[in-house]
Amino acid sequence: MTSDTGRADQPGAIWHPSPNFGPRRDSLTPSLIVLHYTAMDSAKAALERLCDPAAEVSAHYLIGADGTLWQMVGEDSRAWHAGAGEWAGQDDINSRSIGIELDNRGTHPFSEPQMAALERLMSGIMQRRDIPPAGVIGHSCMAPGRKCDPGPRFDWGRLARLGLSAAGFGAPQPQSMEFEDFRQAAAAAGFTAPADDQTLLAAVRLRFRPWAHGPLSAEDFRVLHPLVR
Repeated sequence: MTSDTGRADQPGAIWHPSPNFGPRRDSLTPSLIVLHYTAMDSAKAALERLCDPAAEVSAHYLIGADGTLWQMVGEDSRAWHAGAGEWAGQDDINSRSIGIELDNRGTHPFSEPQMAALERLMSGIMQRRDIPPAGVIGHSCMAPGRKCDPGPRFDWGRLARLGLSAAGFGAPQPQSMEFEDFRQAAAAAGFTAPADDQTLLAAVRLRFRPWAHGPLSAEDFRVLHPLVR
């Protein structure tokens, strides 16, 4: 099986087709961007895996640490990057999203050339697909406990300042500090995948407060406030 486009959707991307894709189900179109890290030693190794039919994984895009951008699956097609999970009460995230892999092991900062390339790519996708900032999520957001990428070293604040992701801040002091109320607030913000209390708290913190530790706090409520639908 070969790719259905034969060309890159994003200007400047290197077309490197993967056989690992299929049609989006139920006539769905992309409404989300899901960010990942590769957790591999090099972009070359990640590219080979994402294009290996035996691996049965892929993504639409891969960005190297040096800023090189590859496209492996056309945006109209369903890449195999998200796996089991849920966001905002909806499953089959692969059919609803565009997946971007970042060459990073999750243990070190993301490079400036890589972040700059990501910003250009996301800006293009969001304009082409009419995806709002709230539609940009991490793999950990839709699969809490199972996945932790793009991890605590990813600079979500930088994307938010550019209008490329939602910023979490600005809520009043919560009247309750109960996990039941936190779970309701998290679900209203999109975190609806099944998870126990501590796993859910860890997923929200990975997205908005990766430096945070300890018990549930008022700040954990505050970061969710702007996202509540």
